[in-house]
Amino acid sequence: MTGKYREKTGRRRGFRLVGLGLILIGCFIRVIDPYPIRMSRLIYFDLLQRVSPREYNPDLPIRVLDIDEETLAVWGQWPWPRTLLAQMVQNLGESGAAAIAFDMLFVEPDRYSPARLLNDPALAGVLTVEHHAQKMDYDVLFGLEVANWPVVLGTAARVSQEGAKITPKAGIIEVGEQPASGLVSVPFWTPIAPPLGRSAAGIGGVNVSPLGGTGVVRRVPVLWNGPSGPLPGLGIEALRVAIGAPFVLAEGSSDEEGIMLAVELGDFRLPTTENGEVWIRYRRDQPELYLSANDVMTSPDDQALQAEIEGRIILIGTSAAGLFDMHQTPLGESVPGVSIHAQLLEQILTGEMLSRSDVTAALELLSFVLLGLIVIAVMSSFGAVASFVAGGLAAAVVIGTSWLAFQNQLILFDVTFPLAGGMANFGLLAGYLFVSTEREKHEIRKVFSHYVAPEILDEMEQSGHRLKLGGETQEITVMFSDIRGFTPLSESVSATELVTLLNELFSQVGDQILHERGTIDKFIGDAVMAFWNAPLPVEDHPCRAAHAALLMRKALIAFNASKVMQDRPPIALATGCATGHACVGNIGSRSRFNYTVIGDVVNVAARIEQSCRHVDYDILVSHSVYNAAHQDMAMLEAGFVDLKGKTDLEAVFVLIGDNTVLNSASFERLSEAHNELISAIRDRQPYDRIEQLCGHCLAIAVEIEPGLRQFYRSLPGRVADFRTDVQSGQAMFSHRAREVRA
Repeated sequence: MTGKYREKTGRRRGFRLVGLGLILIGCFIRVIDPYPIRMSRLIYFDLLQRVSPREYNPDLPIRVLDIDEETLAVWGQWPWPRTLLAQMVQNLGESGAAAIAFDMLFVEPDRYSPARLLNDPALAGVLTVEHHAQKMDYDVLFGLEVANWPVVLGTAARVSQEGAKITPKAGIIEVGEQPASGLVSVPFWTPIAPPLGRSAAGIGGVNVSPLGGTGVVRRVPVLWNGPSGPLPGLGIEALRVAIGAPFVLAEGSSDEEGIMLAVELGDFRLPTTENGEVWIRYRRDQPELYLSANDVMTSPDDQALQAEIEGRIILIGTSAAGLFDMHQTPLGESVPGVSIHAQLLEQILTGEMLSRSDVTAALELLSFVLLGLIVIAVMSSFGAVASFVAGGLAAAVVIGTSWLAFQNQLILFDVTFPLAGGMANFGLLAGYLFVSTEREKHEIRKVFSHYVAPEILDEMEQSGHRLKLGGETQEITVMFSDIRGFTPLSESVSATELVTLLNELFSQVGDQILHERGTIDKFIGDAVMAFWNAPLPVEDHPCRAAHAALLMRKALIAFNASKVMQDRPPIALATGCATGHACVGNIGSRSRFNYTVIGDVVNVAARIEQSCRHVDYDILVSHSVYNAAHQDMAMLEAGFVDLKGKTDLEAVFVLIGDNTVLNSASFERLSEAHNELISAIRDRQPYDRIEQLCGHCLAIAVEIEPGLRQFYRSLPGRVADFRTDVQSGQAMFSHRAREVRA
């Protein structure tokens, strides 16, 4: 016995030692961080952004002036004469631009200047210019215009030296142990054609990635270490000029040289990587961000265009395919480089800055170690299945932590390495997992036998259980039907008799729902709730729900005439239907749950049913049901109603009959008269005229549906319901940088 115990203990100890060895190997791999590990981490960060991209805020004071294909077609190929650019700058400046930044280079003198054209041997003796224009230099004219406005010019990194050095316009103040020495290094900058460099209010680097960088742009340097010292990126320099800041503060580590921690500009603080880069949290490329350069050149006095320019930072760039300034983003989009500068500025203004520090990397390594220890401890003590479950739960915690950190704190926490290492430790447990198909069938049929018709259950079994237990979002139609006159009925019978009556009524009503392939969700006192298109798809589910409501009306007539209701006050049903998206699935505790739906459409259907009393009609449907079923069902507009808990009013329609009624001559006359009545109400015709039209509709409606009698009698008192203009407008306003941050 002792020997067996020692043997078992020895195997357990050996298993744990092997597991610890795997953990140590994994830690070593993570420390050296080979290319596959780095790429998997970056791809995961891209996935986080694709799942939850940043929302676009049109009120941010950033716009891109796009030299697009249309602009080039109108004004000619690039480069343009700089007199055109001077006119563009003048138009932007006069429209109130806070800063004008060129995401393009002006390396060579303007070849269109008369002074240079006359010196071209190929044009000698061909070109004639008036005497006063012979010495005209377009660069000088452009420079004079640039000097009048807050203009930022761009320069780009290059590997070969040529031209004069670039002197930054911004003062760079370093705090710490020479943080600028660790910035992304630039061997040389492209020169700026004189006198433009002297005229500009700012100069910034246009590159969005280090020299030679290719592929997806995930980080953008905000400061560069050039041959003449630190130089801001184009976006940072544009912001500095816009807010009138004289310098940029580079904050570094106090105990280690060449480590950048953050960049401060006015009231803005940007956490950076140790080499001065900022992680970009991308949003989808938005057309609203772009203004066409052609519009600025041809319509500078357009007030709407001026409103888009005034008080904003205008970044000038190009999306034209032939100018080769497109870059790949983590969202899988190809965007102009100027758009990336704009997204950086948006992040700065809103404070939505992604961060990833050495502490985060250490926590990732710790997560890997803890996952490995959990697998080792549980597997050695309780077996493979328990280890698989425990490891899965721990992995879920790591994933949830990463997601919450990204969503709430904008922290990039990598889960790929901890999960890959954890899977390597319990990968052999995959063979222990199995699922019993027959047991699934039995459980599903047991659960759904109380909800749906038998033929739907048969289809579920034949289709292989095409549903997701636990909940899935899909379009459904929901019905609420409530008994009217229930209180007088309950006062006239005993509790036992009342239960018998309700059971009989709900049986007849429920049969109509099941006949139309609906799912009965629950009976709530004197009301029933049902829905269509779940758990299996049902074609034309809005029509089926509407038809079920009509069948319920007929069943109620028969019920009131039955012996059960003899000498008792008749009852009525109020029914409301709505179509929309909802989450359908099992909801409840682990031991008791209910297959039901949750979503706004449920509340809308319930509130529409409650509005039957206000409209004085027994069946009302939402606008979504009307859109889907009006070609097959006879329905008429009933105005807008105020649904409790909803901000906007809801358009509702009375359901009169099926396709037979819809195609009848009587309904055609009623529909024309009804439309004339609604038009008279909305045209604010006299009350006598509205009453006259209601009487006309009433005379026609009696032979179609007697229930319309009370609807038209009460309609003159609801004229306000038809005059409500329900719209959703997008607020047009412009907030400045500080207001947006607040």
